[in-house]
This record gives sequence, C-alpha cells and structure tokens, in this order.
Amino acid sequence: MNIPPPRAVFDPTAARVARELKHSRPLVGCRFDPSGRFLFASAEDDSIQRFDLLTGTKTAFAGHESWVRGIAFVSPTPPAPTDLETWPKQQHATQAVVGFGAAIVPPPKSAPFTLISADYHGKLIWWRGDADTPKPLKTVQAHEGYARALVVSPDQSTVASCGNDQTIKLWNAGDGTAIRTLEGHESHVYNVAFHPDGTRLVSCDLKGIVKDWNLKTGKCVRDIDAKILHKYDPTFMADIGGARGMAFNADGSVIALCGITNVSNAFAGIGNPAIVLIDWKHAKANLLKTKVAFQGTAWGVGFHPSGAVIAAGGAGQGRVWFWKGAEWENVHTLNVPANCRDLAISPTGDRIVVAGANGSAYVYDFKGIVRFSK
Repeated sequence: MNIPPPRAVFDPTAARVARELKHSRPLVGCRFDPSGRFLFASAEDDSIQRFDLLTGTKTAFAGHESWVRGIAFVSPTPPAPTDLETWPKQQHATQAVVGFGAAIVPPPKSAPFTLISADYHGKLIWWRGDADTPKPLKTVQAHEGYARALVVSPDQSTVASCGNDQTIKLWNAGDGTAIRTLEGHESHVYNVAFHPDGTRLVSCDLKGIVKDWNLKTGKCVRDIDAKILHKYDPTFMADIGGARGMAFNADGSVIALCGITNVSNAFAGIGNPAIVLIDWKHAKANLLKTKVAFQGTAWGVGFHPSGAVIAAGGAGQGRVWFWKGAEWENVHTLNVPANCRDLAISPTGDRIVVAGANGSAYVYDFKGIVRFSK
C-alpha cells in the first residue's frame, strides 16, 4: 500500500498534556466540535459533558438513559477554528472570566451548531451544541439494541447510524426524519464512515466484514476483508471484534480501522490492539505494528492533517501511538495514566484528546509543532 506522505512537519515526540479535564464518572467517548473550541465527552453516568476550552466552563447534556458512544456535529457553515492561545491577547479587557489561566476578557460567542448523540438503548438525540442550557430538541428510536456509532456526511445533510440490529440507517441531519435503511450485515454493525466525496458509506461489523455502500442506489458495492479484527473464542463460545474506531484520510485513498486482534480470552478482552489500514482503490488491508508489545484494545483512530495516523487504546493503562508515512512500525508512543476509551483530533491538528476510564479527558498539545509546508 502507498500511504500518502505527510503534508506537514509534525513531531509527535513534542506532545505534552496541556489540560486534564475531570468528571466524576469514567468517560466513554470524546469529540471536538467543528471549531475546536469545545470538547464533548460522554460518561458512564449517561451524560455528555461539554468543556469550553476557552473559559473552562463545564456544561452537562442530560437526556440519555444509557451510555453514549456516538457523537457527531452539524454546522450550517464551517466555523472558523478557534485559536485558544491568542484569543485573550487579541481582545480588550472588559470583564473577568474564570477559566484556564488568567484571562480577563469576555469569551466570543460560539457560532450555532447541532450536536447529535447515540446511546446504548438505540436512541439518537438532537441538541443545540452551543446552548447555555442544553435540552433535547428531538429524540429518535433508531436501532434495536446499541446504537454504536454515528457520523455526518461531508455536505452536512445526512446522518448515518449503525447498531446491534445489523443495520445502517440514514437520517435527515436537519429534522431527524428517516431516509433509508441499509441492510446486509449478518452481525452487529460497529462503525460507519462517509467517504470524503460523499457518494459512498463504509461500515464494519463484529466479524470484520467491511461493506462499501453506494449512497445513490443504497446497494453494497463490495465487501472488504478486515477479519483480523474478529475472533471466535470456543472456550467462552463468544465472538469479539469489530471496528471500535474508523476514519478516512483527507483524500479518501485510505481508511483506518481499529480494534483488537490475537485474542486469547474473549470474556476478559485479552489480546493486542489492532490498527488496520485499507487501500480504498484496491481493498487491501494492512496491519500497523506497535514498536512495543501491548495488551488491550484500540478504541480510537484518526488521521492528523499532516497525514500521520494516530490511535489510542488500552486496558489497565492507556497508550497513544503515532505512525508517519509508509513506516509500518509506530514512531512514537505516549503513555497515558488511564485506559483510553476514545480518541479525537482537533480540526487544526494542534491537539488530540483521549477519554479516560478514570473520568479524565487528557488534552495533548502540539501548538507550534505543526508547520504546514507550501
């Protein structure tokens, strides 16, 4: 596979914890909003917590009755990324703000955007993401059993959800009305991702079957083999697998999936983290390697704007791994003091965050490290 070369100077060894955002219960998922100003983290108390990275304000979104794993956003227009470092210096000091650091300026008002969340009872909830007092705007019973993942199309018009009922469902992103159901998987559907050109959708199920859907016809075009992400354990008579994370690179030439492989005990989840890259054109899968052996599951994966692959996971403790270009063995590893249950990369690539099983979201800063070439 030819992995596109990095498009920026990127030094992952310079990553440092910029903030530790704490909650009272273990975290399940995390995402930056489209501007990068807010971090949304879901927790085992069925809530979603919004952390304002300018002011430090923490706001709860309460409405789900089970854990939330799927978090996605709809923006009327792409918002300009928020510069969290220069904002206080560019404003006039008119009133005090309690938050991170000693800023004494009023924070700029956020542009409106919609948050959509999916829970383990199969429900999707629409929210106004920037609301001071957030309340559910619309609730849809989308799936029977877990709604495992959620993604918004590149043109912001369509939401795709997937779940344990073996289906992928498409919804109008604006009003939540049903558009179409995609059927064909024979096991729980773990994740979905839109191709960047908006014409195709990819899904991965428990057994590592990746389906490529034509959104115009609603038909599956091809199946791609990612069965390395699945294992049947005859001792416990249980399947374990699925893509816990999924993401395309910017030009849609490669899709990354993550999960677990080499499973020796499905009940305890004993195995090794797996990060799989699939060449989109040739449907060829390759397993990325970690330099140091580690036991656990990879729960999140994404592409940095430079082209680097970043993944996070863990078991009793956490790790973040970095790969660059065509190097199959990771070039750097971050040790995280908690099992990493999700990973998010900020819109500009200057930060990543991992959701910790100890209730902390760890924000790592690359400010000043990413320099895009002309």
